[in-house]
Amino acid sequence: MDYGGCEYLVPCGKDKYISKNELLLHLKTYNIYYEGQNLQLRHREEEGELIVEGLLNISWGLRRPIRLQMQDDNQRIRPPPSSSSWHSGCNLGAHGSVLKPSTLPDIQVTDAEATPNAEAPGSGAGEPGWDPPEETPQLMRTRSDVGVRRRGSARTPSEQRRIRRHRFSINGHFYNHKTSVFTPAYGSVTNVRINSTMTTPQVLKLLLNKFKIENSAEEFALYIVHTSGEKQKLRASDYPLIARILQGPCEQVSKVFLMEKDQVEEVTYDVAQYIKFEMPVLRSFIQKLEEEEDREVKKLMHKYSILRLMIKQRLEEISEGPTAM
Repeated sequence: MDYGGCEYLVPCGKDKYISKNELLLHLKTYNIYYEGQNLQLRHREEEGELIVEGLLNISWGLRRPIRLQMQDDNQRIRPPPSSSSWHSGCNLGAHGSVLKPSTLPDIQVTDAEATPNAEAPGSGAGEPGWDPPEETPQLMRTRSDVGVRRRGSARTPSEQRRIRRHRFSINGHFYNHKTSVFTPAYGSVTNVRINSTMTTPQVLKLLLNKFKIENSAEEFALYIVHTSGEKQKLRASDYPLIARILQGPCEQVSKVFLMEKDQVEEVTYDVAQYIKFEMPVLRSFIQKLEEEEDREVKKLMHKYSILRLMIKQRLEEISEGPTAM
């Protein structure tokens, strides 16, 4: 793979540029790190423009449930009728066709946590151009925050039938069609195929569309989160794939997180370096800062006291002048 080429600037955000050669050096390091894995990135020249493309790992950092669409592409998911037979409304085939009554529906009745190896929703398996995802911890299923029942209490047969009756699957994800809410496990990883010309809003929309998420992309933001605690929000004009390349390939150092825009504040490097300290150490820092502040205040008070005294003396001299004449 040729990483050479002429020197010109590649945009990486609003009023932010990086030379092509420097970006290609970062890309070379990135691909060496992921050698033999499908997270390697490819690049090409198109009408004189350098374009990098490949998979970007994104970690889920959501605190609130998200809403899944009740409709999967053009396939309509019908809610089950109010029938005493729970399978009468659920035995749908892969393409929406009704199975024979003797065929048992392929629906899991266990809790969501009991299916950790299930395919992530909207993973695209079997679709043209689909690449198997990187072997990283995938999106774990978590139960809805709505109508959660406490563990330990045994369910009656009628309750179990009711749960089965409302248990639907879209893109391999089981959820209650009445609530359609889902909270991804914090820190679980998914990935999307993007290129270096896609901005942050475009990547967000692609990710939400992949998982058939009904929420608006305006509710979310992408953050680069460092192990030090530093959190850097990607602006609308930023290019997430280029930002990932420039941060380096190691996700033990930094990760790209999807988070709620109104729930997360940016943390600068100067602040992040104090986050890891224990409370006694932080209190000692505060005490030293307060002592230094007191010393500076006293210096200023002394300085202005002298100036005030000098001004008063001068005013007295001026007021006594005409009387002496």
